Amino acid sequence: MKAVIARQEKYYITKQFLFDSFKGSLSSMEAGKAAAEGIWRVDKDAKIAIRPLADGGEGTVEALTGGMNGEIQTVTVTGPLGEPVKCEYGIIENSHTAVIEMSGAAGITLVPAEKRNPLYTTTYGVGEVIKDAIAKGCRRFIVGIGGSATNDGGIGMLQALGYGFLDKDGNNVPFGARGLEVLDQITDQNVLPELSECEFKIACDVTNILCGENGCSAAYGPQKGADTEMIQSMDQWLGAYASLAGELYEKAVPNQPGTGAAGGMGFAFLTFTNAVLESGISIVLEETELEKYIRDADIVITGEGRLDGQTAMGKAPVGVASLAKKYCIPVIAFAGGVTRDAVACNEKGIDAFFPVVRGVSTLEEAMKPETAKVNVTDTVEQVFRLIYNCRR
Repeated sequence: MKAVIARQEKYYITKQFLFDSFKGSLSSMEAGKAAAEGIWRVDKDAKIAIRPLADGGEGTVEALTGGMNGEIQTVTVTGPLGEPVKCEYGIIENSHTAVIEMSGAAGITLVPAEKRNPLYTTTYGVGEVIKDAIAKGCRRFIVGIGGSATNDGGIGMLQALGYGFLDKDGNNVPFGARGLEVLDQITDQNVLPELSECEFKIACDVTNILCGENGCSAAYGPQKGADTEMIQSMDQWLGAYASLAGELYEKAVPNQPGTGAAGGMGFAFLTFTNAVLESGISIVLEETELEKYIRDADIVITGEGRLDGQTAMGKAPVGVASLAKKYCIPVIAFAGGVTRDAVACNEKGIDAFFPVVRGVSTLEEAMKPETAKVNVTDTVEQVFRLIYNCRR
């Protein structure tokens, strides 16, 4: 949802808007503007700047691209089922940076429940998005790899970038995890030359390794449509793939935390590209240089669509709060909904939090953009009336 940072006559507002309650109603920046309006009702002379905030998951492309003066690109790529899909990603021109969400090209929401089967779903489209961004001059990449429908170890993405994954007859292996079953050889003679110039920051908040009981097949295979037999087979195939890659690339370390993220995409990025895995919120805070704004603030306001116990385990609002606490700045959170276990957020730097839904309402009504804007504005206004009156 948002973070608001204020310093006496000067107010700085950082917005993060995502998650359940506001999903489909307000963007991050729209929520920020709504909150700013609430402050202006109290102090019409307040100077307010709106900054993007996301955690590397859904909404990262929109938040970072819009908040950092980038442009949204739309490209038609191969979807997880092998059919064309339109994928949006962002380009921030001044830093030649592409912001990509893997889910836009290989996400589980692109696959109907009855068709979910990781033996067939592919990451090829993710590689096509990267290839498109490279052709447009990008050499820095921020890639969120959450919400995938795949378990192919990232070989689809790598095929699109020019790597060869061949069977014993020298033919390209098929899409999906089943391609790993017949994988016999990896080649890199035809890799896109510009790939060596590229740096990737991968937003990854899981620590699963590639194989084993905590590997990607066992941990996430069931939600992608895998049964017990598939899970066992895919785990074995991924192990053989890692061994084959290890013969060619010293960076192939399947036991490194995060290699099992997104069905092995973590392993693919670390082994075959110049990549690092970092928490999503850490990447976003660094890219937006949020700390330099926070350190001069009097009050920080952050939040998300739903504030709960999970928020306290490292989601974006807590990331913002941890920065604020480095400078002993009080933190207020706003959320579309608040659960009882959200009190855990108080121990993570959020001093107080408030739900913005005012009165009894259906979810449909609360999610209407016009309703959400009014709720955010009115709630922020009332909180800041109290703050201003206490400072008199």
